[in-house]
Amino acid sequence: MTDPVFFPRVAQPTLAELAALVGVALPAGEAGDLRIGGAGPLETAGPADIAYMDNPRYGDALVATRAGACFVSQRFAPRVPASAVALVTPEPYRAFARALAYLFPSAARPQSAFGAVGISPGAFVHASARLEPGVVVDPGAVVGPEAEIGSGTIIGANAVIGPQTRIGRDVSIAPNVSVLHALLGNRVILHGGVRIGQDGFGFAMGPGGHAKVPQIGRVIIQDDVEIGANTTVDRGASRDTVIGEGSKIDNLVQIGHNVVIGRHCVIVAQVGISGSVTIEDFVVLGGQVGVIGHVTIGAGAQIAATSNVATDVPAGERWGGTPAKPVREWFREVTSLKNLAARQDPRDKTKGRA
Repeated sequence: MTDPVFFPRVAQPTLAELAALVGVALPAGEAGDLRIGGAGPLETAGPADIAYMDNPRYGDALVATRAGACFVSQRFAPRVPASAVALVTPEPYRAFARALAYLFPSAARPQSAFGAVGISPGAFVHASARLEPGVVVDPGAVVGPEAEIGSGTIIGANAVIGPQTRIGRDVSIAPNVSVLHALLGNRVILHGGVRIGQDGFGFAMGPGGHAKVPQIGRVIIQDDVEIGANTTVDRGASRDTVIGEGSKIDNLVQIGHNVVIGRHCVIVAQVGISGSVTIEDFVVLGGQVGVIGHVTIGAGAQIAATSNVATDVPAGERWGGTPAKPVREWFREVTSLKNLAARQDPRDKTKGRA
């Protein structure tokens, strides 16, 4: 059995060419004529590979690496072995990402699982839908009436694009995604199983039963948003659910109706955001954060993993805990409880009793 190549290399640049592309200077006296044929971690990269290091935990791996070249910060440059070229940059990880995108462009976004060009046999595209040249539609995908899809976009197998949905250019929609009642910008990436534009969870509750509230809003996803596998984004109830430009959302996130997420936010896996929450620009939500409805999280705020946000969070602050509060206050509470528990003698079962 042959070893599959899931992400073929499309170029083999010289080190000088790659450094120029990434915007990193070669060391003095380095010709840069080494051909870069791949990339890998410090431990397994070979003489024709590029690697990176930006974490002190990997100092020993850096010293022992066999990589041909390595992106490092100035702090770690002296530890690069003589057999490797040190490419010094203040952002090694970002430089490595740019190098990977150049060497392996197909890894940057979901591709056609069928290797298709144009509309595949077995795809269902309504006669009134409008597709620009260069759109790929894989087998089993459905494109509804009056939908519009921009050039360079890939619609994966068994994806569903609803009636009148608008999708921009160079968008990647992976298999088994549904996009309904939505407007998508350019270069959006939706990974497998994402659900966009289904009903929000809206009911008028009462002792006689719960009356369903029709959800008549939309979902608007701006340019360069990426949404991870099996995340759900509900459409608005009476206004739109919005995800701002450049925001990155991990797998298994729930975004309720009427939520507005600003630009360049980062939302990690298993976050739940209740309806009508406002999240301003550059906010970071750690994994499993819960946010109750109708609160605002200010620009640049960071919420620690597993926290529950029940009140507005001012811009630029770092909060954590349940309920979430400023981290210094949270740490004081945790330390006080720890000290209280340490003072309790486990052999004296009468302590703490009334």
